[in-house]
Amino acid sequence: MALAQFEQLQQYLDSQVVGQRGLTSNILIALLADGHLLVEGPPGLAKTRAVNALADGIEADFHRVQFTPDLLPADLTGTDIYRPETGEFVFQSGPLFHNLVLADEINRAPAKVQSALLEAMAERQITVGNKTYPLSDLFLVMATQNPLEQEGTYPLPEAQLDRFLMHVEITYPDAESELEILRLTRNEAKHVNASVPQRITQQDLFAARQAILNLHLAPALENYIVQLIMATRQPEKYAAELGATIEFGASPRATISLERCARAHAWLMGRDFVGPDDIQAVFHNVMRHRIILSYEAQADGKTANQTLDLILNAVAVP
Repeated sequence: MALAQFEQLQQYLDSQVVGQRGLTSNILIALLADGHLLVEGPPGLAKTRAVNALADGIEADFHRVQFTPDLLPADLTGTDIYRPETGEFVFQSGPLFHNLVLADEINRAPAKVQSALLEAMAERQITVGNKTYPLSDLFLVMATQNPLEQEGTYPLPEAQLDRFLMHVEITYPDAESELEILRLTRNEAKHVNASVPQRITQQDLFAARQAILNLHLAPALENYIVQLIMATRQPEKYAAELGATIEFGASPRATISLERCARAHAWLMGRDFVGPDDIQAVFHNVMRHRIILSYEAQADGKTANQTLDLILNAVAVP
């Protein structure tokens, strides 16, 4: 029953976010793998709408935060408010205490705000003054970046990027999808809305996560995952062309993320085991923000996606 619920949720997301199957499917993978999502794409591609639709389909509350240069950490975490009538400070929670948080244009906020978000993402807690407050067991951050405009932005440091389970790139829909978008928005203006599936409870979500962890993963495929990661750290051992391309490879967090996402992908496909195709399907999204290309490679116009293609070709599939 659990898988059928998520299939219905996938169909609902696709009906609300037309032409962005890559985004909607990866949101579900991040949700099931218990990680956070960084989405990069031009404005107007329904990134906010996607998280809103997800909140409609599961038992969760949602909050959107527009990141700006004047944002303060307390605007995310909350702060102690003085109550004159009692003479005491009372903690007032911020947006991070919601289940689903959209950090819109995350690279427009300064480093101190980004670091406040980092603690919440990595430790599932926030600290205000000398007190630490735990966050909900269901906590997902979807952050967005606009690749078209870099003026007045603060690029995320590598430590912050590594906290994201996946980095998903999206682009404009095709002409057929654009027609569907026109019809969808016209129907919404007429108050003709798609039926929302029965909401998935948090209990069912946590049960699905446990089922995913119990999928069979052969030792040979565990080694395949490790070899893909090692190819980013010792590229010259796998292909001569890779040697001068990668400056720094991926951390052990990438290994964990690749396995978790491959498991979630296999489960959503209805399988009780993880195959090489599942690993390869999520490889680029898990890895593209975790490798740092050398100056020479960047000067030659090489991209992370091209480099990851080379790694998949260089590492033998068991």
